[in-house]
Amino acid sequence: MQFSVIFEAQLADPTVEREHQVIRDSVEQAVLAERMGFDRIWAVEHHSLKWYAHMSAPEIFLTWVAARTTTIRIGHGVVCMPFNFNHPARVAERAAMLDLLSGGRLDLGAGRGGTEQETSLCGVDRDRTTREVEEALRIIGKAWQEEELEYHGELIDIPPHPILPRPQQTPHPPLFLACSRTETLARAAELGVGALVMGFAGPESIALMRTAYDAALAARTPDCFVSTAVNDHFSVLCPTIVLDDRDEARRVGTRGQRFFAQSIGHWYGGAGIPDEAVVEGADEAAEMRRAAEQVVARLHEHRIPVRPAATATFNADHAYGTADDAIAYVERLRDAGADEIMCLIQMGTVPQEACLETLRQWGEKVIPYFRESSR
Repeated sequence: MQFSVIFEAQLADPTVEREHQVIRDSVEQAVLAERMGFDRIWAVEHHSLKWYAHMSAPEIFLTWVAARTTTIRIGHGVVCMPFNFNHPARVAERAAMLDLLSGGRLDLGAGRGGTEQETSLCGVDRDRTTREVEEALRIIGKAWQEEELEYHGELIDIPPHPILPRPQQTPHPPLFLACSRTETLARAAELGVGALVMGFAGPESIALMRTAYDAALAARTPDCFVSTAVNDHFSVLCPTIVLDDRDEARRVGTRGQRFFAQSIGHWYGGAGIPDEAVVEGADEAAEMRRAAEQVVARLHEHRIPVRPAATATFNADHAYGTADDAIAYVERLRDAGADEIMCLIQMGTVPQEACLETLRQWGEKVIPYFRESSR
């Protein structure tokens, strides 16, 4: 099993000074992650999503981290692949350059970036995003395996051009797809790309998703693959804060996740601005339940059906607590079928000290436990 860290660059009270600091803090965390034995970092791509994600140029962030590290893998989790965000040929060029300069350490994930806030910035057609993402993956896989890229598809035509440079990994860096629904997981399997499971629903839900993924793997045929290099890696999100003080870790982690959930609700569901206040001694579990109830009430008010996914981000049963608590939670994720544990540590209200200490605890206690048990 592998271990990674994902970066959104979230922040409460997003002044210019704090925004600059959170990017620097994320670099510090990424460099420490290598020292602590993590296998990979991931960086998201989002645009204009104040509070939720200030990581708008992950190719720059990842290049900077790659230059300051030597072994940890560098992952786009993900590139927004609709064409008006990023032309597929340009993604192939940038990704190959980073793979080359990092010594063959790149992983490349694809996603939609489908909020109205983001698509309106770049003139993206929201009705085409899913199809454009899939077509981009086919173009990129083709670009790295042929002397010249020539592509004539439903959505885009590219006359013959060499795509330069070529990546160091052969035939190319592993490809992934962001997955939050069973249908997307099945499609990732059919396309022959790895799954980045971006959800908070917990191990029981992960087990169901893994079952659906495996069923799609068993039923697929090669004619749908986006590349000859097939990737069946299953990476799952693991929100975590680990400190010696269990209660403090749970308080800090639950508070950070509530900010995360409310930020998602703001940009994806039309909710208000996320609550930025951190109140010492607050019952954060109760505050999380109250925030979830507010989401349900708003859906009822607008006569929208309340599905499990509507409140999944408010599920606080994650790796918050001591290292032993994290080990127990990771065991549940492993048993559910995870190939990789993707740690979400940097959340909007979590202080840098808690992020760094969490990375240390994982590196000194959690990761070695699983490395030794696998021998």
